[in-house]
Amino acid sequence: MAKFGQKFDAFLKKSFMHTRIKVSFLQLTLGLILITILPSCGLFNKKGMASDKANRKGEVTGVAKRIRWKQNLPVDMVPIKAGTFWMGQSDEDIAFTQASLNKQITISEFFMDKYEVSNNKYRQFLEAVKSGQLASGTPTTLKAEPTFDINTLKPDSTVWTKSFSYHYGDPLMEFYFDHPAFDSYPVVGVSYDQAAQYCEWRSYHLRANDDIEFDLPAFRLPTEAEWEYAAKGGKEIAKYPWGGPYLKNKRGCLMANFKPGRGNYIDDGFTYTAPVDVFAPNGFGLYNMSGNVAEWVMDAYKATSRADTWDLDPVYLDENEPKKVVRGGSWKDIGHYLETSTRTYEYQDVAQAHIGFRTVMTFIGRSASMDAKLNKRMKR
Repeated sequence: MAKFGQKFDAFLKKSFMHTRIKVSFLQLTLGLILITILPSCGLFNKKGMASDKANRKGEVTGVAKRIRWKQNLPVDMVPIKAGTFWMGQSDEDIAFTQASLNKQITISEFFMDKYEVSNNKYRQFLEAVKSGQLASGTPTTLKAEPTFDINTLKPDSTVWTKSFSYHYGDPLMEFYFDHPAFDSYPVVGVSYDQAAQYCEWRSYHLRANDDIEFDLPAFRLPTEAEWEYAAKGGKEIAKYPWGGPYLKNKRGCLMANFKPGRGNYIDDGFTYTAPVDVFAPNGFGLYNMSGNVAEWVMDAYKATSRADTWDLDPVYLDENEPKKVVRGGSWKDIGHYLETSTRTYEYQDVAQAHIGFRTVMTFIGRSASMDAKLNKRMKR
């Protein structure tokens, strides 16, 4: 009986191994068939790819063996997927800015800083200029190294006293930019021109220190349309970055750093500015798109510029116009200025204690093809 059991076990093992071999052989056969048939159906073929062999036969297929391009997401930036929204005020024009015209706008993909530029990041810019070492690597760009004057780049700390009438701002004037206690707070006291120079340095800094053969697009200030689209967090219409229409959440907490009521500054938890990463982000993952500090954008200011610009990636540029658009409202502004569509302006050479900025980068890719969460281009 024992011998019979042993023989039966051996038979089962042999049958099992035979079955596995048959299955593996079948899988291999099917794989070879698929590899043979599917390319003839157009699948797996790289249409439009350059071919040295075809080029040698007199065909034109492009330069062969070009590197594959992938635009990496810079640190502390988030991808903003292409989309369409209604630009313009969704509420009354109580400031009589004549900017209540609503217009449907389409925006291409871009990357945007999730935070306002902080004191510490701006300080890195100043130290690079001061040391004369704008790059630690070998620049991959053929562009000349930019030149900066350190004396014109420092934030104006006196804005904490001269921006307001009869205001004791001496402690902030002394400590706000230089003290490590404020490293994560947004830089202020910078003009439009200084913000633009920061963008120029950051572009060179990235291009000079990466190992990519081709340059990434430059960092820049966002256009006014890009800023408003990003502030709405993926919604076609949104009064505030969190969707609105209220300034408080369900627990009764204020959603941004601004001037509640008639001057209850501390009600939101901060007397002046707040760290760049406080308060909840919007649908795109952007922090403080309303409140904290207002933000410079690229556009020149004109009350009716929306009527002049195109409805696809609009921007209003005028070198002869010293007034530049400022968006988002700040710690010293009432709730109206926190609305995603409210616009105001400041002169480009003027620095204020309530104005900062953030940067963006154009995304080079197929329109409406980027997955904003995964930072990958989707195949269509």
